Amino acid sequence: MLSHIQFISTPTADTPGTTLLLWFDNKRYLVGNVAEGAQRALTQMGAKMVKTSEIFITGRTEWSNVGGLLGMILTLADSIVSAAEWVNETTRAKKARKGQVLTKEEEVKPVMKIFGPPNITHMLATARRFIFRKGLPMLPFEIRDEEPKRDAQGVWKPTWEDENIKVWALAIKPEASAQDVTGTGSSSPSGRKRSIHEVYGDDGGTSTPETEAEREERYSQLRHGVVHSMFNSDWQLDQLIEQPLSEVKLPATLFVRNHETRQFEEYTGPLPGGDETVPEDIKVWARKPWPGALIRSLPPTKPAPEAISYVFCNHYQRGKFKPKVATELGVKQGQIRALIGGQAVQNSKGETITPDMVLEPGKVGGGVAVVDLPSEEYIAPLIQRSEWKSPDVMTGVGGFIWILAPGLASNPTLQNFMREMGHLNHIISSKDCCPNELAMTSAAAAQMRLNQVDPSRYPLPLYDNKEPQLADERVEATTIELPACAQIAHRGQSIRLNPDFRISKEVTQPVELAPVDKMQVSDATLQLAKEAYENIEVDQESLSAWRSKLPSPDAEVITLGTGSALPSKYRNVSATLVRVPGYGSYLLDAGENTLGQLKRLYSPSELHEVLKDLRMIWISHLHADHHLGTTTVIKAWYNANYPDLQRKPGKVDMTPGLDFNPDQLTSVRRLAVVSDTGMLDWLAEYSQVEDFGYSHIAPLYISSVVMGRENSKLHWAPSLATLGSLSKIPSSIYPALLGLKDIQAVSVNHCHGAKAVALTFANDFKVSYSGDCRPSNSFAAIGRGTTVLIHEATFDDLLAGEARAKQHSTTSEALGIAAAMRAKACVLTHFSQRYQKIPVMETIDPESLKALNANAPENSDAAVPSDEGMAGERKIKVMARDLKVCVAFDHMRVKVGDIAALEKFTPAL
Repeated sequence: MLSHIQFISTPTADTPGTTLLLWFDNKRYLVGNVAEGAQRALTQMGAKMVKTSEIFITGRTEWSNVGGLLGMILTLADSIVSAAEWVNETTRAKKARKGQVLTKEEEVKPVMKIFGPPNITHMLATARRFIFRKGLPMLPFEIRDEEPKRDAQGVWKPTWEDENIKVWALAIKPEASAQDVTGTGSSSPSGRKRSIHEVYGDDGGTSTPETEAEREERYSQLRHGVVHSMFNSDWQLDQLIEQPLSEVKLPATLFVRNHETRQFEEYTGPLPGGDETVPEDIKVWARKPWPGALIRSLPPTKPAPEAISYVFCNHYQRGKFKPKVATELGVKQGQIRALIGGQAVQNSKGETITPDMVLEPGKVGGGVAVVDLPSEEYIAPLIQRSEWKSPDVMTGVGGFIWILAPGLASNPTLQNFMREMGHLNHIISSKDCCPNELAMTSAAAAQMRLNQVDPSRYPLPLYDNKEPQLADERVEATTIELPACAQIAHRGQSIRLNPDFRISKEVTQPVELAPVDKMQVSDATLQLAKEAYENIEVDQESLSAWRSKLPSPDAEVITLGTGSALPSKYRNVSATLVRVPGYGSYLLDAGENTLGQLKRLYSPSELHEVLKDLRMIWISHLHADHHLGTTTVIKAWYNANYPDLQRKPGKVDMTPGLDFNPDQLTSVRRLAVVSDTGMLDWLAEYSQVEDFGYSHIAPLYISSVVMGRENSKLHWAPSLATLGSLSKIPSSIYPALLGLKDIQAVSVNHCHGAKAVALTFANDFKVSYSGDCRPSNSFAAIGRGTTVLIHEATFDDLLAGEARAKQHSTTSEALGIAAAMRAKACVLTHFSQRYQKIPVMETIDPESLKALNANAPENSDAAVPSDEGMAGERKIKVMARDLKVCVAFDHMRVKVGDIAALEKFTPAL
């Protein structure tokens, strides 16, 4: 059977991990790091994942290895279920034509298996607040350092196998001298919230003291139960259950039945745990809660030191059947299948005929070892493993794929091991060797075209196709001399395992950004860009006048990701950086691989300054495309600001006396992460798995404005309930803690916990950000007088119905909010990936605008429905006289004072 393994990614800014795809005709297996950007890299490579249901994670459970896993699962879950349904429907139709019925036992059952290091189940379970799928059993297998299992003949049994491959997993622990690897662990930082024991009726105790092994086994079962509820529960959204009010598990929306109309009405009476007395014996109807919503905290864990590697081997291939020989030996027709299957038979003479008598010589299946080493402390334990000398494991293995941390490719001990195994091929994927090529070539090509239209706002991405990447730019670059048996990995490179081991010389060629005059940009587009420059020259006086009215006109908006839902070849998911001179930098949402997008815009030294300047991360809601890049950004900030700090996993270090004194707050730098409680709880739970800087962030919950009654207030995250009276943060320290004069947020119509926000600075510069939402009058109110509004415009005006159904906004609706705010400028972002072109904005002339405004209510739209322009071009007529609008693509960098000039490039863009 033909098989090969392909490099989907090597370490770059776009793809920080090494991702491999093991191919068979009937199946695919994802192997290596499933880091942020992995799913986008697979899309760029055109790799189809519909036949993938097993994932083999290498290395430790760290976000650098598994940051793309949650997004990958969401995509694979849908495709696996759909594929199984298609197979069952096809089989059912075939059987029906024969008058047969497909039974439940015969149906293909979709299932996803994830093999990986300890804590992978805990990591998956932390995502229960925002991941939910039905009908797909999720089976995580944690690999631990255990004695190998052998069969009755003493043969080393594989960890797992199927019809295609055998897999031996190796859990490597670092040398005892390694420091900071295991961490200190911590108890669950869940504060007052209910634990998983309460949800499942388990008080966490037993009648007799538990051993540590028994406790860990119980914790493991609880985590697996959570993961099961996330992917394979029977929960239904519309299922209402009648129950006594005292037994309802809150939070939940409650209903009562009107005795006269027999219709359901929302219950608005007192609730258990409140100040008012709850009526006795009252029964209410409630939706059965989403299982993930019931689990408020997980059993505690701590960082695990094991780094996982694998040996993959094809099965032994029997030789071809020799029919002539079988006939001569008296083999009957009905005995052939048994012989081919490896069984001996007896002929008519009573002679025993064995398979080797009627089959050509077989062939050992090819294989490869995939080894992931996170630091030099793992090298000695790895090379001492007995697997490398075991014929049961290594027969057929033709090479090693090495996934190495920076600094290891030149390690003498590791290189000597490669030489000792010089009869095998060694392919190295590491920042020490692999250059920072452009992995997202489609996005780079789009950026190049934008650069030709407006180079000042759309810079070319930074890359290097020749020199390896430096872990520390202060270290002088050196060329690493590899052993003769070793070579550098390349994106797209394929290694054939069967019928023989062979490394392909064909790789995905790195992209060189062509000179301007060689890039394919139409003459019509270049003419429109020329006209934009001419219009800017003509309108210099009015543009300068508009700019002079703005506070902080040099504040910069950098749109790092402008796509929606899923990362695509052309656009990444949501993230916007706002840099305000004299105050700091503010990240508004952080979708997957936000840090990689920053690395394409800023040199290492520039990025270091950006990270040191970062004051706050705002997460608008708990959808994966808006927050899965948060931990990586926090870790980069942590390393930039505290490079030599002793790690404190799973604990927020509230320094004694740090009671919101402005002087102390400025001396102890914290990165504020402001969001709803779900996001903050997720960060707290994941901090037990890995020290990503949680000890030095300020996790802040913001309440929603109650219009006319109460403004937003900041509190430390509920998981820090031990702070007691310190949990509420007075607005007087906002400048020291956040760099802001004020921050206000409102709940918006999109999903549970979704909020829009308005940030106000001391000089009255104001930024308002919608996140994902339907148009909101409350948002317009808190954003009144905003300098720049950043608003989603997911759908074209023609799809207003779909926008309402999916809780998003159209272009005209977004501009309507801008007008209601009296915003000076509006940046439109978060476009559906289906749109490759943007609508053209057309400001209505003053007389028409005056007539329209005379009959329009105060909070009416700033735009009228779009119509058809020349050649089917979409036009949106902007009604707000002073509102300047620009449409964002990834990597746009625009100063707020230049948005009026950028607006003139819209037709060309």
